[in-house]
Amino acid sequence: MAEREGPSDTALSSFDLDSLAVGDRLRLFNFTQRDDSTAYLWVLRTMNVLRAVHQVQVHTADVARALTELGEAHADVPAPGDLNLRNMLDVLSGEQDRGREGGKVLHRVEDASRAGTLAAYRNRQSVYQFTEIGYRAYTAVEAVIGARVEDANLSRLVFADILADLTALAAANRSADREEIYRKLSRLDAVLEDMTQRSARFYLTLNDVARTTDISPETFLRHKHTLLAHMSDFSAELERYTPRLVDAVREVEDSGVETMLDRVADVDGRPMMSVAARREDWRRRWTGLRQWFVAEYPVEPKAVQLQSATRDAISGVIALLRQVTESRRTGVSRTTQLRHLAAWVAGAPDQQAANALMAAAFDLRSVRHLAGAHDDDDQISSRSTWWDAPGVEISVSLFKHGKRPAPGGPQPVRTSRGTRAPLRQKHLQSRAAERAAASGLLEHGAHDRILDEAETRAVLKLLTRALESRTVVAGRLHPSTGASDVMMLRLIPDQRGSRLRTVNGTLHLPGFHLEITSARRSTRTREPS
Repeated sequence: MAEREGPSDTALSSFDLDSLAVGDRLRLFNFTQRDDSTAYLWVLRTMNVLRAVHQVQVHTADVARALTELGEAHADVPAPGDLNLRNMLDVLSGEQDRGREGGKVLHRVEDASRAGTLAAYRNRQSVYQFTEIGYRAYTAVEAVIGARVEDANLSRLVFADILADLTALAAANRSADREEIYRKLSRLDAVLEDMTQRSARFYLTLNDVARTTDISPETFLRHKHTLLAHMSDFSAELERYTPRLVDAVREVEDSGVETMLDRVADVDGRPMMSVAARREDWRRRWTGLRQWFVAEYPVEPKAVQLQSATRDAISGVIALLRQVTESRRTGVSRTTQLRHLAAWVAGAPDQQAANALMAAAFDLRSVRHLAGAHDDDDQISSRSTWWDAPGVEISVSLFKHGKRPAPGGPQPVRTSRGTRAPLRQKHLQSRAAERAAASGLLEHGAHDRILDEAETRAVLKLLTRALESRTVVAGRLHPSTGASDVMMLRLIPDQRGSRLRTVNGTLHLPGFHLEITSARRSTRTREPS
């Protein structure tokens, strides 16, 4: 279901940014908090108009001319003569705060070629253009300003297109048509993302309508039949196409997903990404597409979740319709109740009677003063106000019933035998592997051969103990040892040094010679370096 999904890929990538980077990105919206924010918005709209005609870098004169042209079509456009365009463009380019790069909506460069005379050359000839993240910030603001409730809808007709694209994708993969694979996967990715956004926006809008029903029930009653018919048709189409879409996804998988990803990564024309990165990106997209229709226990497919959400929304609309109809028939609604209560309070004989009436209406009771001590009173200033001072944790029973919680009886000791048995078995297996590796080292030695993983771990473990136990006497290193219950490892100072070859590489021990003996000292073997 769209509204219950986790964050989108864009949101997930933003989670990886640190607080400084997030702060810099948020500073891109500072122009919306200025007193003349509308003028800044019109300047950015002018920049966008010029950008649409492929004029990427613009001068203040270009902005003034475009503002004049926009003013002929829109009455709210400020006159260029009333604005300090150069200062506004400098603010948007971050020139007023040079120490921070993240707040630049525009990028400013000097263009001396625009100067036709010596006097013009001596003056500043700055040109401006959108930065990438600055343009995204501007479009985000425009999307918020231009959002309309009437645009919310569920894309009922899209399921037939998805089914056709999946069938064509499987055929293109079998025929090795790379360009067609790229086109179909790109289209499917865009269609499913659009359907996710549409469904999420529709249910959010429906919740807004439900919250504002008491204020404008006429709006809800005017659109009730359309809403119910729209959701019912969408639910029916989704239920009809879901089994067929599952079969279509299985057909694509049967044609070879790995081969399909290799082909689409080769055709993908993003030059700043390696082939492996493009392949991983398309794998992520295909996984998201597959999760829409194919179940992966214990998570239900998103199509099934969307179907459940649509049924719940239909039930909610019917219940809301019954509530609104009942309130209009009886003339009693939340609005009329509050109006009558306000009239009673206004007509109360005195302040005490008005307070008693409000307390009875909203179930207000006298405050139960709760006292509690903070864990560290020394960190709280005696001059701190109640609003600024940190809170103190209060138990639920004290808060609700005015009684401090009883300590209760002692809890039974939990042996957790079922948990400890596998841990003990795992520990015994690990110890047996260590002893087997130590026995192999004692038998074959550590030099003139390649140590496997278990033997390497055994040597490194004892080597760590030996290095930690090193001592320096009169500026000279003395031999050190690290021992287990099976073998003993000694580090003996030696100018020639030694080395060990392992499956993961060569371990060099400059200035030391490594010697392995039995822990029982029954045998002692000095290994050649």
